[in-house]
Amino acid sequence: MAPSKHADEGGQLQLIDADRVEDEEECFESIDKLISQGINAGDVKKLQDAGIYTCNGLMMHTKKNLIGIKGLSEAKVDKICEAAEKLLNQGFMTGNDLLLKRKSVVRITTGSQALDELLGGGIETLCITEAFGEFRSGKTQLAHTLCVSTQLPIHMHGGNGKVAYIDTEGTFRPERIVPIAERFGMDANAVLDNIIYARAYTYEHQYNLLLGLAAKMAEEPFRLLIVDSVIALFRVDFSGRGELAERQQKLAQMLSRLTKIAEEFNVAVYITNQVIADPGGGMFITDPKKPAGGHVLAHAATIRLMLRKGKGEQRVCKIFDAPNLPEGEAISFFLL
Repeated sequence: MAPSKHADEGGQLQLIDADRVEDEEECFESIDKLISQGINAGDVKKLQDAGIYTCNGLMMHTKKNLIGIKGLSEAKVDKICEAAEKLLNQGFMTGNDLLLKRKSVVRITTGSQALDELLGGGIETLCITEAFGEFRSGKTQLAHTLCVSTQLPIHMHGGNGKVAYIDTEGTFRPERIVPIAERFGMDANAVLDNIIYARAYTYEHQYNLLLGLAAKMAEEPFRLLIVDSVIALFRVDFSGRGELAERQQKLAQMLSRLTKIAEEFNVAVYITNQVIADPGGGMFITDPKKPAGGHVLAHAATIRLMLRKGKGEQRVCKIFDAPNLPEGEAISFFLL
């Protein structure tokens, strides 16, 4: 794990509280623990080469996928899964047990009090939060703010963790992080050091980047994954109705991977989405647009936020869909 960063009293805020991280490291079981259950170290290495670094992540794969890993037979996979089940409780639990487990959820401040109140405290870990809207509606600006606020200590409504940022449109600007860090009283260089960034150019590249994240998240305290935007490359790499079914299938696999990352490592996943014209919206709808991605994306996102431009620099955020939040709107300034 990278060394923690601290500051003197009256100076800039400390980043990544090591004591808090150590308390939370047991949220997943390392794949190395399979060795103690009689699994060959070579087979564990094959799992790691395939992007599987935790027992929790292992149980999120089908046996069909695991048999597809070079060097693992059906008998070996059965033995590995049996060993993993002994280390994990994958069965039913009571509602009270689930309520207790939900206490591990971290809510990361958006930097806007009005928006935090709308979201019940901020962006949640263990789920996908989607923000969609037209260009200049504040989606990417909110992503930049979350890159900083995620690194705040827990008691300051941060996530006390690092950030992974996958950029599909080339809109991430590290120089934008500097004034946001200064606003929160943080060392900009330390904040930038705690952000890992990758530029994706195809949907396959985007998916492979997600597979590679497991190794980093198993070793270091990450709390946020941003994909900006999740749909852009799919709209480029697949064209026409003839490829629509394949596109939606690949998109579903991508979103499934994001869900598993959120639950495996207790991170918040923030994705941005584009909008498309909705000719069937009707003449009485003032803004006939809908989020891209169809039902596949709609079902995958736990919380859906609709952003639109307000007066001047104001941005309006509306709860479009959420399992535990009432409908409502918040007016925010995502700029400094």
